[in-house]
Amino acid sequence: MQVVAHAQEAAPEALQKVEVTGSRIPTLNTESISPMVSLGSKDIKLDGVRNVESLLNNLPQVFAAQSGNVVNGASGTATVDLRGLGENRTLVLVDGRRLPAGSPGSTAADLNQIPAALIKRVDVMSGGAGAVYGADAVSGVVNFIMIDNFEGVQVELNGSGYNHQQNNPHGIGDLVQSRSVGNPAQFQRPGNKSFDGRSKDASLLIGGNFAEGKGNATVFFSYKKDDALLQSERDFTSCALTASAAGYGCGGSGTNATGRFVNTKTNAIYTATANGDPRAYTANDAYNYGPINHLQRPSERYGVSASARFDVNDKIRVYSNFSFHDNTTDAQIAPGGIFGNIYTLRYDNPMLSPAMKNAFSLFAPGDETDVVVQRRNVEGGGRVALFNNTSYRMMFGAKGTVGKWNYDVYAQTSKVRYAGSSENYFSKERGAKALDVVNVNGVATCRSVVDGSDPNCVPYNPWTLGAVTPEQLAYIQTPGQTYGHTAQQIQSGTLAADLGDYGIKVPGAKSGVGVSFGVERRVESLELNPDAPSANFDLDGAGGPVVPVKGRYVVKDIFGEVQIPLLEDRSFAKLLSTNLSFRHTDLSTGVTANTYGAGLMWQPSSMLSVRASHQKAVRAPNINELYSPAGNNLFNADADPCAGASPTASLAECARTGVTAAQYGNIQDSPAGQYNYLAGGNTNLKPETAKSNTFGVVIAPMRNLTVTLDYFDIKIKDTISNVNPLTTLNKCLESGNSLYCSQITRDRLGTLWLLPEASIVGTNVNIGSMRTSGVDVGASYDFRATDYGRFSLMLNGSLLTKFEVEELPGEPAYDCVGKYNGDGNCDQPRPKWRHKLRLNWGSPFKADVALTWRYFKAVDLEDGATSAVASDRRLPATSYFDLAASYPVTKQISVMAGINNLFDKDPPITSKYGVGQGNGNTFPSTYDALGRKLFMNLTARF
Repeated sequence: MQVVAHAQEAAPEALQKVEVTGSRIPTLNTESISPMVSLGSKDIKLDGVRNVESLLNNLPQVFAAQSGNVVNGASGTATVDLRGLGENRTLVLVDGRRLPAGSPGSTAADLNQIPAALIKRVDVMSGGAGAVYGADAVSGVVNFIMIDNFEGVQVELNGSGYNHQQNNPHGIGDLVQSRSVGNPAQFQRPGNKSFDGRSKDASLLIGGNFAEGKGNATVFFSYKKDDALLQSERDFTSCALTASAAGYGCGGSGTNATGRFVNTKTNAIYTATANGDPRAYTANDAYNYGPINHLQRPSERYGVSASARFDVNDKIRVYSNFSFHDNTTDAQIAPGGIFGNIYTLRYDNPMLSPAMKNAFSLFAPGDETDVVVQRRNVEGGGRVALFNNTSYRMMFGAKGTVGKWNYDVYAQTSKVRYAGSSENYFSKERGAKALDVVNVNGVATCRSVVDGSDPNCVPYNPWTLGAVTPEQLAYIQTPGQTYGHTAQQIQSGTLAADLGDYGIKVPGAKSGVGVSFGVERRVESLELNPDAPSANFDLDGAGGPVVPVKGRYVVKDIFGEVQIPLLEDRSFAKLLSTNLSFRHTDLSTGVTANTYGAGLMWQPSSMLSVRASHQKAVRAPNINELYSPAGNNLFNADADPCAGASPTASLAECARTGVTAAQYGNIQDSPAGQYNYLAGGNTNLKPETAKSNTFGVVIAPMRNLTVTLDYFDIKIKDTISNVNPLTTLNKCLESGNSLYCSQITRDRLGTLWLLPEASIVGTNVNIGSMRTSGVDVGASYDFRATDYGRFSLMLNGSLLTKFEVEELPGEPAYDCVGKYNGDGNCDQPRPKWRHKLRLNWGSPFKADVALTWRYFKAVDLEDGATSAVASDRRLPATSYFDLAASYPVTKQISVMAGINNLFDKDPPITSKYGVGQGNGNTFPSTYDALGRKLFMNLTARF
């Protein structure tokens, strides 16, 4: 793990000029002006992870984004979020070229397109670089340098799995065990796990030179498979936690296994029994939706990459690259069913027992009552979202010299084909028909069969336990299908030169002025086509409709860069140089933008370097943000202040949100804490703008010791977002301002969740700002201990001093440093301090051993949020220790084995985990949630 911010792993032979991440000017100085962390292939193997997103999440500069641990809200992709400013604000490059949008539903680059075994080095650079690489480099750049120019054959085999002892210190296992006495079907305490959550992958790398060394061709094949791991397989995720003065309890959903039926005439709530008679619904009837959810999603991936280059002569090199990757994964959550729809039940329904009819105020022929029906489809299994992303990327280029100028021109085309499906969902339309039943010659028959509108209808019986049949499910269940693609075309050309060859240099410098300029044209397009059930929100229990999207825009850039050595080899100025960059962007949406960068490097001696930079970057709105039609989605909140028998808001306040006097005190709250909001695109969006400042020092006080300190400050204006629906609700309650109150629509029952018409508007706007600042700390020390081998110590740490979000202009910003709240503004944990410290030992008997300490400082529940449980109010500081060792069995074969989370430490748990990054009462993409990981690697090279 390199923390010295060098862009190359070693100085090139014969002082060959190289292009470093963050600049297009070839240079001899490989030290970056902007803060940068580099990981080599050995670091990647020592981390024991084969998913690129997990590799990056181990860095203190990176916050969790889409990963294999995200289930409710999964996109089927893997993404990176540098500095926690959002996955769409981090630019991902492969060999300096940008990746396409990952899928029609998630426009951030998909890291599944990058095989870990082919990575030579990863450069993670903070502080913009938008003028060099273009839009989206707001928080920084992640550049993957891949293996090419390979000679020989290399085979890699990897395997891993988890070992876990079920002894959660909060006693969650005991809690689950106590609930299993009365409800064994939903509560089972898991036993210890010796080896689960398995992962395996294999790769083959073949390369060779041809034409007497003028050319090289390299081909890479890879395959990877991850097994599923359910929340039922860990004690602390076996039930959804709730917090009270008595401590943690197992909560659940009102959409339960036995049914939850509300008579809208009396507001009485019932559930079903085995004989068909109703009984009063109680809190103990809530459904434990946790166990069937994935804690680790299953996935299968295979890919092919090929690269070639050929030197036509000493001035022209042609090169090409091709990659194909297919990734399939699925995300499983609790069973679907009927989620609070209102149906008109009639006295002539033969499936209702006399007692059930009385409960629903159906006393005589002709009587009818609207009943709110909630019933979990436990017979049909969990809801499954299937994702398949198939990506293709082809690039052809030529580079060389014309006189004293270097040129590089290339064309790249990329496409991602997406196919998705939603399984085990009920159709709302069919559900309404299946519950509207009459008696035909003693046989329960759908009314739609009688009138001929749907002759295939099969009556559905949620009123008696055990009465649901496969035939009923075959009718009422319906899949949702979605297809689409993203595409990207890039044509780019760059010229660069050392003007010192023309005698252009500053008098105090030996090196000449370096310049680079170029042009680029980029076309982005996206299309998403849902089927009718998905688009029409017919899937009961879906978060909202899948809206069709189609859009395209063109980006034209002109850019330039100049690097000016001011002083060299002078007293107190071994090197003083500056770097200036500029880019003009013209978008087909009618928007233009200018970005720039300025940097300064001062090396008073070989022991000290001082660096500083100021950059402006932009992020243009993506196609989804521009063109997505409006549709309902879900947001999380502790409660609706106007719901329940004793609302926390007054009648006058609630009336501002649409509550009537008759509804006040009689509104049902969402048992799952999820409410409707209306999301959608906005064609009037303008680009976000960001300004970043960095200042740092690189200190080398003695041989083999280097220390880096880098301050960063990034501020984004005109952020593309939506006003948090909870903010809209609270502002309306507090002020009655029509700006907020007009955005709230309650359903006819007064709720914000039960019926589709309930929503709070949250469409995209340019609003608010974000700002983060802190200090990155790096150190590396290498020394030999006589006969005991060689030791090296490497530290990568980050101190977060500010993470402010201004949601609305003029409103006070909230600071999330050291805070979290999965149900609130701060979302995932943002520890004030994180570090990764690694000690390597190169033993005298050829074995290499590495011990790594990963540390997360404690985080508190965000200001304004409360919980009765102390462990909700503060997630404790967490340390993980990892051990790995490698050994060369022969000159051709080496093995590596290791244990991550050596002491099998449970993650911090909380009832405030929300959805998205929160899953299973914790944040599994931030903390180690699966237990002790055992891994092994075998590499053979011939």
